[in-house]
Parts: sequence; structure tokens; C-alpha cells
Amino acid sequence: MPGMATVTRLSHGATSVGARLTGATPMLPAFLIVGGKRCGSTSLYEYIIRHPSVTGSFAKKGTHYFDVNFTRGWPWYRSKFPARPRFGPRRSEHLITGEASPYYMFHPLAPARIAAALPDVRLIAALRDPVERAWSHYRYSVSRGFENLAVGEALDLEADRLAGEVERMEADPAYQSYSHRHHTYLARGHYGEQLEALHALFGPERLLVLQSEALFAAPEVALGEVFGFLGLDENPVLGPLPVYKAGRDKTMPAAVRERLVAHYADANERLYALPGVDFRWERA
Repeated sequence: MPGMATVTRLSHGATSVGARLTGATPMLPAFLIVGGKRCGSTSLYEYIIRHPSVTGSFAKKGTHYFDVNFTRGWPWYRSKFPARPRFGPRRSEHLITGEASPYYMFHPLAPARIAAALPDVRLIAALRDPVERAWSHYRYSVSRGFENLAVGEALDLEADRLAGEVERMEADPAYQSYSHRHHTYLARGHYGEQLEALHALFGPERLLVLQSEALFAAPEVALGEVFGFLGLDENPVLGPLPVYKAGRDKTMPAAVRERLVAHYADANERLYALPGVDFRWERA
């Protein structure tokens, strides 16, 4: 028998065909999982779309429209979401859709683009210990062929690789920075400044911040908070909740860990001071 994720995607595909045949207008996303990379956004998205009042995008997880696909245009983005069913078991005035593109939180242009296009959207950020996140991101980049430097050299050269890249992205919306997307092992873990930018555009009340470690330790508890945030039934029957895209990272070298812990000390304090952040990563 097909698994829950397969059944969900088959139902989404049927909805897509129905929308094209009837010419119905696609729904706009009610939620976006905006980050962070290597923080569990795939699992979180898969859990959310199991809710009976949620249907996913046709892009499986995320469209990356507001970061790297923005030049494809608004009609292209709208086509990635289903229409509200008018008949059948999923007919509901409360049915919502959404997507997960973890580059949105970090991309310098994405937050303002989202605010302009989706003024009522709710944002969800899953944040992993930035020390573990940086190492996982590095290992991911190596495994995908995005990185060929040793970890120490990659961290040493990050600032040089990023020099001028944000300015180029801001000057030319079509410009895509390879290093900004793939080599930002340190910068992506500066969560506080990224959340501050989102607060300025959306307000803290429109952003839910989850600790990734808590999500995986007690997913039902975290999802109850998510569903309440989205105005949905907080206790649906979801079935087993496996971890998707779990990394098999090698053990982090002690010297790298020590360097990353020192690097994030001040950045983490900035994060902890923000509204909606009720957790800390404790150090031995």
C-alpha cells in the first residue's frame, strides 16, 4: 500500500487536474515556512500538509518564487497552488495551502517581496542550533558538489566569497549568487538579524518561531502550536511522523565546534531577546 506522503501527493495531483479542467482560481498561500536551511523544514512541511484542512503546493515542498524564481512572474507562482475544491470530501471553507522555501528568510529581497504579494500570510521559521546547522550545511554542500574546500578553509573564506554579493542581488533582481545560496555556513545562523527584518515587515504576531530540536523531540506538541497559529484544529490525526531528509553527518571536529560556539555566542543572545523565542541552546 502507498505511504501517507504518497497518498497526499496523489490527492494533490488530482486537485491540480481538476483546477485546470474547471478553470478555478488557485488559492493563495496562507502560510510559508521561510527557514532555515538544514533545520527540518522538509519534515515540518510534510507534517503540516497531513492536516485535513491543508493542501500542499504542486511544487512538492516549495517554489522558491520569492528568492531564485521571482523572474518567472506571478501567474507562474499562482499555478503552483490548487484551487479550493467545490465538491468532494476535501470541500471546506477553511482549506488552506502553503509552501516551504528555507532560503526565503535569508535572501535579502525575499521578505519584502512576500510582504508585497501576500500581505496576510503567516510565516513559520524552524531554527536549529546554529553550530549544528553550519556543520550540516557544510556537509550537505560537499555531498551535493557545491563545496570542494576543507571546512576550516570554507569558513575562513566565507566573508570573501560573499563580498559584494548582497549588493549585486539588490541591484539586479535577476542575479543569483551561488555563494550566497550555497556557502553561507556562518551567516545563515545569524537568526536574530533575519527575524528582526521579518518583524519589521510582518510584526512578531505573524511569525511563529520553532526550535528544531523540540520539533523532533515532541512533534505532536510543536504541531499543535503550528495548527493553532494557523487557526486550524490543533489535534488532528496525522499518523506516524518520520524525519524527512535526515542528514548522516560525520562527527564535527572539536576545533570546528569550538570555533562555531564562539562565533555564535553574541548572535544567539540577540536571538533570545526577540519576542516569540522561548528557547535556548545550552552549552556544556
